Amino acid sequence: MPHTPQHFTFVLVEDFTHMAFSCAVDPLRIANLVSGQDLYSWSYASENGETATASNGTVSLVHHGFLEIPKSDRLFVLSGINMQTRATAALLNMLRRERVRGTAIGGLCSAAHILAKAGFLNGMQAAIHWDYHDSFMEEFPEVNLVRNVFVSDEKHLTASGGTATADLMLHLIEEDHGFDLSVAVADQMVYNAVRNATAEQRVSLQSRNGMRNAHLSKAIQIMQEHLETPISPSLIAQQIGISTRQLERLFGKYLNASPKKYFMDMRLERARHLLLQTESSVTEVALACGFDSPGHFARVYRSAFGVTPMLQRGRLS
Repeated sequence: MPHTPQHFTFVLVEDFTHMAFSCAVDPLRIANLVSGQDLYSWSYASENGETATASNGTVSLVHHGFLEIPKSDRLFVLSGINMQTRATAALLNMLRRERVRGTAIGGLCSAAHILAKAGFLNGMQAAIHWDYHDSFMEEFPEVNLVRNVFVSDEKHLTASGGTATADLMLHLIEEDHGFDLSVAVADQMVYNAVRNATAEQRVSLQSRNGMRNAHLSKAIQIMQEHLETPISPSLIAQQIGISTRQLERLFGKYLNASPKKYFMDMRLERARHLLLQTESSVTEVALACGFDSPGHFARVYRSAFGVTPMLQRGRLS
């Protein structure tokens, strides 16, 4: 019995991530190819209704402007860098119209930021690329941000970008047409590391540093949970059941740093993200990263990055 194709509309926001775009569309194309049926159709939309430019400079032709969105089974917003400035009134109004229309709306890569700006994600779990976690949590505390590669069990689906977008699409293909087809699509993509929704981004606490030490991973997790209220290495060691000396040795062996230095670097990196990605004042950023004194924060920040927090905003990196 022939299927009526599901139609997906991809809203391409300027500076969208091309990798996530490919990982969103190609699984649908391959599902049609492998099944020998038109299971899916798709089209693209942008604000000017003509083109959209990815962050790598690739220019894509689109089918629709925001006033001409076709009836869609799913609509995904796809953004990348600079998404804070891309949530235009035209984009937000279109999304609100589509929600009233009953369209299932999701966000890919950094687009959870745009959906949150529209007020869609309050009280829900959401996923966004790890690089935007700090700024997102500061701006949208009412959203339950998770480190999962994607979130599929909420009204608004979100994926963290890159190959996580392929994971989400394979998940939808499995839901729609069964496990065997999703596996066949993954095989065609030569993609043998498909992740489910509960997989975390940057699980590479281990892989990033080439380590497999459970105590070290737990210590870093505790540090991540206490960026606003730093705790001492001795207390961290106590919580994971080892001595402070053992903790020092682990950080020295695997990370070539003391726990204190590594913790400070984490806090400063978070501060850098907040300065570049939010409008929070320097004092607010200092407090959000565990510094009681803005003056002390400024001195430590300048020592680490060679620029004051105030001047950091004038730099791109």
